[in-house]
Amino acid sequence: MTNRAFDAVLCDVDGVIRFFDGAGVAALERAAGVGEGSTAAVGFAPENDLPLLLGRIGRAEWVESIARGLAGRVPEDAARGLAEAFANSPFWADEVVVELLRRVREHCRVVLVTNATVWLDEDLARLGLTDLADEVVNSSRVGSAKPDRRIYEIAAERAGARPERCLFVDDRRENVDAAVALGMTGVLYGGPEDLRRALAPVLGRPDPGGWS
Repeated sequence: MTNRAFDAVLCDVDGVIRFFDGAGVAALERAAGVGEGSTAAVGFAPENDLPLLLGRIGRAEWVESIARGLAGRVPEDAARGLAEAFANSPFWADEVVVELLRRVREHCRVVLVTNATVWLDEDLARLGLTDLADEVVNSSRVGSAKPDRRIYEIAAERAGARPERCLFVDDRRENVDAAVALGMTGVLYGGPEDLRRALAPVLGRPDPGGWS
């Protein structure tokens, strides 16, 4: 038996740890005369996004698919520029979240579970976060994306923990629900304070707010 609240914390990356700066793309969209968010809508459309997240295409192919999706709405060179800018958007890490995860890793295993690209490792290196977690379960490397059950099973296996001993953190409700269905404790992330409350039992402090 263990007195620890959890044996592993499984944490999403984008929307929890990493955030993208869309200002450059928004400026290009305004200049091209299309609504802000148009490029993201194309880039994240399932027919373009899912092959990327499952590792079936790389950055160049994704750029091409975005440019094709914008064709007819903007000139070809503008579509290409928007696609390139979107696929190479600058990003940053929330240092509060990073520090919390570093602290919790002293108590239990931390696994990043993310729907991400094949170049995620390069991105984590740029952020100085290659040592943030014990394992990284990347959809494009394992061939399964949240909320598919298999990626959660892989994450628990890599953590060396039973699902019911895992705390799962994500900013998307459907991903949290899938983890809970597998027996994990799920936390719907809306900001650092949600993570701080959720990790309180792991860090040995009373939980003032409970879990989502």
